[in-house]
Amino acid sequence: MDEIKSAAEIAMEKMEKLGRATDEERLEWKYVPEGKKLAGKHIKQGINLVAELSQYEDNIKRYIIQGVAEVLISNINLPDNDSAKRNRRAMEGLKVVKSDKVGVENVYSKIRRIFDHYVGEGAQQREQAYQSLKAEFEAKMKQALQQQQLGTFAGMKLDVERQPQFQEEWRGAQVQLDSQYLKLLDEYKQELSAIS
Repeated sequence: MDEIKSAAEIAMEKMEKLGRATDEERLEWKYVPEGKKLAGKHIKQGINLVAELSQYEDNIKRYIIQGVAEVLISNINLPDNDSAKRNRRAMEGLKVVKSDKVGVENVYSKIRRIFDHYVGEGAQQREQAYQSLKAEFEAKMKQALQQQQLGTFAGMKLDVERQPQFQEEWRGAQVQLDSQYLKLLDEYKQELSAIS
């Protein structure tokens, strides 16, 4: 009859099957998170990445840079009220940690075009879509009120923007409008990740 093994014994057997971690894996596990913290400080506080990176030995620096780059790339987002400073710091930081400065700048040119379009023509498209959806909702609400109340609310001004259904539809429309920009931005972020 087989003996029943404890959870600790099962875990130990699994660990033995996986094998020991290499020195490189241990360095990665330790220093990539440290790089991520450093990137967070750069974005929030604007710390000098060059000075911070100079404190690490070369064999460790690559793991720090890996963590820094991951966080900086993930913090590049479509422009809104809160993201301008974060985008700028993330992009400045990537120029510091990436060795192919020309490649980074080429991708940045593409990203800036997306941002410019999003702020310019994209804003106009969003405003037109908003007004169109608002007019459509007002017409539907007036029609529903007329059918229910036989026209007693005909001259009443409707505030459809406060209606939960309108807000839900508008959020969906915004997601759809932003998706084309987000798809391109994600492609460019992947390009940035691939640059050394």
